[in-house]
Amino acid sequence: MLLAGTTVLAEGGAMGFLESAGPTLVWLIVVSFVFLECAVIVGLFLPGDSLLITAGIGLAAHASGTSHVWALSAGAFLAAIAGNQVGYMIGKRTGHRLVARKNGKYVNTANLEKVNRLLEKHGFWAVLVARWIPWVRTLCPMVAGAGGMNHRRYTIASTLGALIWAPVLLLIGFYFGAVLDKVSWLFPTVLTLMIVSIVVGTIFGLYQYRKEMKRPVETTEVHDL
Repeated sequence: MLLAGTTVLAEGGAMGFLESAGPTLVWLIVVSFVFLECAVIVGLFLPGDSLLITAGIGLAAHASGTSHVWALSAGAFLAAIAGNQVGYMIGKRTGHRLVARKNGKYVNTANLEKVNRLLEKHGFWAVLVARWIPWVRTLCPMVAGAGGMNHRRYTIASTLGALIWAPVLLLIGFYFGAVLDKVSWLFPTVLTLMIVSIVVGTIFGLYQYRKEMKRPVETTEVHDL
């Protein structure tokens, strides 16, 4: 999918890509990335924030962009909630011993302990604010589940966090794109650069993920919350 997107970009630029792909592909990519970022370890290596902003900018170029961006905001919100629940259940089923990667850049014992201490100290508010910290966003649900945080309390906090994250970034991108669209040459230039950076960032992130997962494993205790 990424290779196809890169080819289209080379032939017709960002606008050609959007015209060829349409909102459906934007929906598929955004919802998938949001879910993965909130549910599984690979989400640590995906450019979720920049993707949401870029998707919003891209939708600003469509005649029905307003309806699409609001609908996508709802879809991304639901994907984030679903991802949070999956991440929580993964942590809960893993139990008190989360698998960590020794000396990994993000997936390591030290970072898991940092998230655990954050949850122990701030609980509800930590889950809420964690949405805006990329690597914590992914690890928080698993640590909350493994630490036995009250599921109802976690669900309320993570749902509110999802509401002030994905829809907000999409709408920021959309209304920023509407401003850019007033300058004919600026809109496609900015959009092209952002799409290319996301494609490159995703490829590099998946490479880093594979590299991270090959590291020797160790386990770490996660305390009850």
